[in-house]
Amino acid sequence: MEQLKHECGVAMIRLLKPLEYYEKKYGTWMYGLNKLYLLMEKQHNRGQEGAGLACVKLEANPGEEYMFRERALGSGAITDIFATVQGNFKDITSEQLHDVEFVKRTLPFAGEAYMGHLRYSTTGKSGISYVHPFLRRNNWRAKNLALCGNFNMTNVDEIFARITAIGQHPRKYADTYIMLEQVGHRLDREVERLFNLAETEGLTGMGITNYIEDHIDLANVLRSSSKEWDGGYVICGLTGSGESFALRDPWGIRPAFWYQDEEIAVLASERPVIQTALNLPVEEIKELLPGQALIINKNGRLRTAQINKQREKKACSFERIYFSRGSDVDIYRERKLLGEKLIPRILKAVNNDIDHTVFSFIPNTAEVAFYGMLEGLDNYLNEEKVRQIASLGHNPDRKELETILSRRIRSEKVAIKDIKLRTFIAEGNSRNDLAAHVYDITYGSLRAGIDNLVIIDDSIVRGTTLRQSIIGILDRLGPKKIVIVSSSPQVRYPDYYGIDMAKMSEFIAFKAAIELLKERDMKDVIAAAYRKSKDQVGLPKEQMVNYVKEIYAPFTDEEISAKMVELLTPKGTKAKVEIVYQPLNGLHEACPDHKGDWYFSGDYPTPGGVKMLNEAFINYIEQVYQF
Repeated sequence: MEQLKHECGVAMIRLLKPLEYYEKKYGTWMYGLNKLYLLMEKQHNRGQEGAGLACVKLEANPGEEYMFRERALGSGAITDIFATVQGNFKDITSEQLHDVEFVKRTLPFAGEAYMGHLRYSTTGKSGISYVHPFLRRNNWRAKNLALCGNFNMTNVDEIFARITAIGQHPRKYADTYIMLEQVGHRLDREVERLFNLAETEGLTGMGITNYIEDHIDLANVLRSSSKEWDGGYVICGLTGSGESFALRDPWGIRPAFWYQDEEIAVLASERPVIQTALNLPVEEIKELLPGQALIINKNGRLRTAQINKQREKKACSFERIYFSRGSDVDIYRERKLLGEKLIPRILKAVNNDIDHTVFSFIPNTAEVAFYGMLEGLDNYLNEEKVRQIASLGHNPDRKELETILSRRIRSEKVAIKDIKLRTFIAEGNSRNDLAAHVYDITYGSLRAGIDNLVIIDDSIVRGTTLRQSIIGILDRLGPKKIVIVSSSPQVRYPDYYGIDMAKMSEFIAFKAAIELLKERDMKDVIAAAYRKSKDQVGLPKEQMVNYVKEIYAPFTDEEISAKMVELLTPKGTKAKVEIVYQPLNGLHEACPDHKGDWYFSGDYPTPGGVKMLNEAFINYIEQVYQF
């Protein structure tokens, strides 16, 4: 319902045969380029603010360009960058386009190593200079570096202070540039180490170059540059000499999957896109493990290396609930289970009156959870039918049986997303009036004054769309009661690992808890949490504690949900409104392998997360209160 922005998607391709092989087998040397387009387009859900690609040619003579990059802004960026790349080929003849020797010698992007990136900003920074991949150029081919990633770092300030103290000068105060500087610096040192070794062996000229490129150890480069990184990340890179790598954070917060055969090696943020692009069964695709790197050398030899010690795995559960493609076999099953887990709470909200309740969902990401909810309701109704039939005795008449067996779960498509609200109207009242019309309703889909309406969403974070649009427009149908169901738990804490949820003031759950504390004359709880948080400023991040938990501690989930209803229900709403959330244990049961639940529980996987929460809470309190 409320669009959350997610930090990025990545795709990498390394062709393991000469370009001539693909021209002969598939009729085009662009096999890798075309597969990269597919991988990126199939991950369009992960980035609609910009896109970029980089390419390295393995066979280039001195004086010829071997590293290429194209970037674009906007939701059509993928189409734009590939159209620009293809534009380089439009003025040559068909014969030349299929002459691989000519292509390799003269055309840009005719390489063997490719890397693509889809951007969603969570920093508020925009413009082409913030679109990945980033380049670090050098006259030594092996020192050239293209870097992109799906990440947010939580200790940029510490790293910036340290690397500037030793003389480095990042171009911008941003995690991407700092990481580029760190990896690039270590890559320089690795090349220089090999240069000295080559000289001691009596090599000169291109002999030194070839020695460096044949012996470079990217595992060493990644170990030395990433050891301080605190955050969630999958970092991908290409060097000018043709090395490819991808590195995942030690907690496994951000996802990455890969595949290799004799023709191609592929990595992407999502598993089903690799399945689709290469027509593969799920069993053949591997997950990049926490702290692990996938490294492909100049000669196409692939290996994995443990770069950083694996920590307790805290893979992001929001990936499963919201961001990732629901076509993944496991994600589809998990989302259905999230819907099914809600059945007891839904039945309680409608007083078990399913005969007078219509069930629906808010488009589009909640649809799979809706199917799971329907299955759970069907099972419940079947059990109830069995009990009813048993209570009739051994000789029920036909009419009694028909009455029982005709009972159905009533599901309708009640809400239809009609328009995407544009932001060209800045004035508040006009925007609110437009927001009220983002969704259409299906008139006649329920019986006014008789039926309850249960509508499932995947997450309720800020509540703005509920307040401005959903509740008011659903109320026009005349339901007795509107039950808004969230397939995820209450979002109580900011995210600092790649989701656009960084301010305390954004969370309707936090606002509700603060309001309850004020109503019940418990402002001392707010003051105490603030004081404890303030006392932590200046401590090493590893020693910091999440005291924001104390804001929620006095209340049950149901009390906070009830207060949310008060805050979000528009004046004049005739129906009674209730909000039902997934319990935290329901999330864990549905997604047992993705235990990263800090936005719900406040249990941050890294010290940097706690540090940034501390800052956000202090900023909120100091803006609103005077302590």
